[in-house]
Amino acid sequence: MALIVLGINHKSAPVEVREQLAFNVKELREAADQVFSHMSGIDEKVILSTCNRVEIYAHVNDIDDGLASLKRFLYRYNEIPEGTLEKYFYQYTLDAAVQHLFEVSASLDSMVVGEPQILGQVKSAYDSARSVRATGKVLNQLFEKAFSVAKKIRTETAIAEKAVSISYAAVEMATRIFGNLEGRVVLLIGAGEMIELAGKHLVSHGVKTILVSNRNYDRAARLATELGGSAVKYDEFQNQLVNADIVISSTGAPHYVIKKEAVEQAARHRAGNPIFFIDIAVPRDIEPSANDLQNVFLYDIDDLHSVVNDNLAEREKEAEKAREIIRAEVNSFVSWLDRLEVEPTIIAIRKKAEEIKTRELQKTFAKLKLDANQKQTVEAMASSIINKILHDPTLHLKNQTSHEPEHHQRSIAEFMKDLFNLE
Repeated sequence: MALIVLGINHKSAPVEVREQLAFNVKELREAADQVFSHMSGIDEKVILSTCNRVEIYAHVNDIDDGLASLKRFLYRYNEIPEGTLEKYFYQYTLDAAVQHLFEVSASLDSMVVGEPQILGQVKSAYDSARSVRATGKVLNQLFEKAFSVAKKIRTETAIAEKAVSISYAAVEMATRIFGNLEGRVVLLIGAGEMIELAGKHLVSHGVKTILVSNRNYDRAARLATELGGSAVKYDEFQNQLVNADIVISSTGAPHYVIKKEAVEQAARHRAGNPIFFIDIAVPRDIEPSANDLQNVFLYDIDDLHSVVNDNLAEREKEAEKAREIIRAEVNSFVSWLDRLEVEPTIIAIRKKAEEIKTRELQKTFAKLKLDANQKQTVEAMASSIINKILHDPTLHLKNQTSHEPEHHQRSIAEFMKDLFNLE
């Protein structure tokens, strides 16, 4: 028996290939049923499908047969000619399979290291597999361990603490200027994805007063409602500059939508209170010379990219700490798995010894006239002899699995079966 992983991800395949193999939530359950209905040699299986990866984790009788079966399944289920996607697949077995799942769950294998969404997606995939009884003792233990490892990494490292999106970096820079953002007034100009994300980050940092302005007033109103703010007509937003502590703009306009003169006029009426502009538009929305004004802080998208790059470097340092945690946890899980693999042999040896003891005691008691106490004493002595004889072989079987390659583990287990004449 062995653990295997077969998959594709954002590093091995373009999006058009990943789309061909992607599963929705309903299909995950159907697929799990199909694998077990039509394939032998696969004891347990979990399918993980996200926008960046499709992976199958399985506990199989034979590694090569298992990987071949999973490939056939992916081709046939998705009605793709067999062999056409071979160059995009990757595969992991044994210890490497365990390590891969731990790294995926901890977001070390993500497009953005440290992003939090992947752990929820792994949990959802596991729940789907369990709902159709596609998992068992091994994968249940593996995935539960993966979740605890991911939690440990979040607790013991700062891998998720640095902003690595432009929108979040904008909020991080605002906190550098103002410290606590509670009580600050924010003006958002535009209503696209980056503005929406920035607005949500600001709300999570305690901002209560958000104004949203966009050429399409209905879009501005919808976003303002989502953020618990107010919409401002596009031709009136410049009147709000005087009230805004933070202005974030991303309109897609081909010219400056905020000129230096408008900023200067607003700043003059703010009694020395700073005003913070973040221009995440390309072409830029805010005239760059506005940054020369007193108590005005203007950052553009290049400034934010610099923050993101610095934070990515910091995350990579934390990722190395996370990998050290994973290496130790992989060794721990593999030791458990190895002991699990030899348990049937240990149980069979002890069962045979107990059967021999019972037969021999029956023969002995038939020949000797012993009372109940004497029989109990003889039986206890026989049990003690068996325990002492089996103690060293049992320890050897359990302990050698932590230090030997898998083929050697199997050879020792097979040797013990032959040695004790086990069927």
